[in-house]
Amino acid sequence: MAESAKISIVRVPSPRRISPAWTPLREPLFRSLWVASVISYTGTWMQNVGAGWLMTQLTMSPFMVSLVQAAATLPVFLVILPAGALADMMDRRRLLLVTQGWMVLASGTLGVLTLVSCVTPWVLLLFTFLLGLGAVMNDPAWQAITPEVVSPDQHASAVALNSAGYNVARAVGPGIGGLVVAGVGCGVAFLLNAASFFGVIFFLYRWKRPHCEEVKPGRVLESIVDGLRYVRGSSLVKSVLVRTGAFSIAAAAVLALLPVIARPYGPGGFGLLLASFGVGALAGAGVLPLMRQRLSVDGLVAFAIVLFAAMTFAAGRVQKLEWLCIVLFAAGLAWIGILACLNVAAQTMSPSWLRARALSMYLLVLQGGMAVGSAIWGGLAARAGVPTALMWAAIALLLGLSTVPWHRLTAEELELAPVVVRD
Repeated sequence: MAESAKISIVRVPSPRRISPAWTPLREPLFRSLWVASVISYTGTWMQNVGAGWLMTQLTMSPFMVSLVQAAATLPVFLVILPAGALADMMDRRRLLLVTQGWMVLASGTLGVLTLVSCVTPWVLLLFTFLLGLGAVMNDPAWQAITPEVVSPDQHASAVALNSAGYNVARAVGPGIGGLVVAGVGCGVAFLLNAASFFGVIFFLYRWKRPHCEEVKPGRVLESIVDGLRYVRGSSLVKSVLVRTGAFSIAAAAVLALLPVIARPYGPGGFGLLLASFGVGALAGAGVLPLMRQRLSVDGLVAFAIVLFAAMTFAAGRVQKLEWLCIVLFAAGLAWIGILACLNVAAQTMSPSWLRARALSMYLLVLQGGMAVGSAIWGGLAARAGVPTALMWAAIALLLGLSTVPWHRLTAEELELAPVVVRD
């Protein structure tokens, strides 16, 4: 008689039930904040169109035009680390009310000055810097409040919806901004941006947040030092920051020089190109889960960087508006793939009690790299021309892939649910 075979039973875990992506919108608190934030993001993109286009009317220098983006991101060098520490230590609601009010004042004042024709290139850069200062102080606290306004089981979906809302605004905001600038001028676009913050302010004013510990004297610096000490000792954090820096400096070129590229097509064309980039980013967010099934995180990032480099090069060579729209659409598609992976790595690279400070260091490298890159590529464009600057930026993107073997992003716990980062 044959020996009875041993039967091994392999227990296959049942797939986790995934609720629809829009489920968090059923919760009134999160829904109110989401709607208000989409309106605010739309106003921000209108501001970007107005500022970029106004500078092209004030000066023909590509360097000065590129400084608009640099001025918006430069504050990250000055306040992002204190902002992360404060977001971990104090009442985030109060901090957000202050930063939102600051941005209303900066944008509104710039709008009034523009309407009365009192804006020079340096005045525009000053108020762009002040608006960026408020945005940088706002970002760590803003990203940290999501778990406080949605049910714990809906947190991941809420983060994904925040990203979708930002990309919706990125898709429609530039187009609306272009129409406003073409129809009634840049000053009105700035005033509309100031008004767009009031929905968020109203939400924060009515939000009853549980009491939290106030900042104690001398704790901010200590908190920053603790965060820096953690970064120094964590190889994972170092890998994320190195990869982010290698990408952000080179990637800044196409967005910084876009107002110069779009000058022949008027403000409507500029808005259309920015909208094409935003629609591409929105489409990229949709195909990202499918791509993640086929590629590792590092493979996905490498593929997206190669695509973004090709589109950066093409943006300096293509002359027709319709082809430029296709180039910017593909660039947006690649952009969201890269940032999604970097953002999730930034979220998972530190414990929860250090998360805002870790995110502030990530934002320092991301936005600081873009500020430095904007100045570099703008200066090169002023000397050698826009096509040459974009060619070298594309080469720099490809050279940045050399960091992959030593600084990988792939990790078992990575899930593609990107946080919202203003780029």
